[in-house]
Amino acid sequence: MKKIMTSCAILVCTALSAVAQNGIVVFQTDFGTKDGAVSAMKGVASSIDPLLKLYDLTHDIPAYNIWEAAYRLDQTVPYWPAGTVFVSVVDPGVGTQRKSVVVKTKTGHYIVTPDNGTLTLIAQSLGIDSIREIDEVNNRRKNSGASYTFHGRDVYAYTAARLAAHKISYDQVGKISTAPITALSFQKAQLVGSQLKGTIDILDIQYGNIWTNIDQEVWKKFTTLSHAKNEIQVQIFHNQKLIYTGNMPFENTFGGVAVGKPLAYLNSLMNLSFALNQGSFSEKYHVFAGSSWTIAIGWAK
Repeated sequence: MKKIMTSCAILVCTALSAVAQNGIVVFQTDFGTKDGAVSAMKGVASSIDPLLKLYDLTHDIPAYNIWEAAYRLDQTVPYWPAGTVFVSVVDPGVGTQRKSVVVKTKTGHYIVTPDNGTLTLIAQSLGIDSIREIDEVNNRRKNSGASYTFHGRDVYAYTAARLAAHKISYDQVGKISTAPITALSFQKAQLVGSQLKGTIDILDIQYGNIWTNIDQEVWKKFTTLSHAKNEIQVQIFHNQKLIYTGNMPFENTFGGVAVGKPLAYLNSLMNLSFALNQGSFSEKYHVFAGSSWTIAIGWAK
């Protein structure tokens, strides 16, 4: 009986360990794929364990755009199984004193990244369980100490692969960091009186639609003030300068308005968004995305 219980305990521990790191590594960078940088990172990971499953989130983050890196993680991480290890390298401060960390979220995902703002949105949506600062004495690719400009290959891909492949435990990444993460400032979605405020998180790039951080619940609170109205007034600001103002209806589908006309809708993430039916809102009105792009919404009079 004791042997059976011991065997069961081993199986349970093994199962929990598998959940902790599941052999999957997902890469995100601003490197593009025109050269060998991404391939080099995957090569390092494969050299650690050729059985690792390596995937791409995106390598088309605009150069140095930490905000978009933060957004793409927030958009994507929740859809992957617990135990997945993400590598996010958008690192304009590479080689400087910014920290290199591995974060464990409260959902059991791991993110290997410079602590430069990339974790801003994940910290709010999934929550951070703990942060470990990467010990580069033990968690750095052999003979790479003289290189200061490719931590994505030499530190992040290397550490992520070792973690995902169970070559190291999370505890062996490095010491626990008690300092708060570096966070980017932005306008959170909120209802202020009868006005709805928020940030343009990102563009739906292919179509030029405008995606905000105003989620369905905040939108519902706003609609209780509508008194059966359907048309809203939208103001868009860049660094507090008014760029666009106009009225549009809220519709469930793009076909709710004529071709070329604007509308508001809930996107696939159930966040408030703006579009032109079969046109690019971004291109026509020169509206873009990021923490410096804010919106104010009221009901049209």
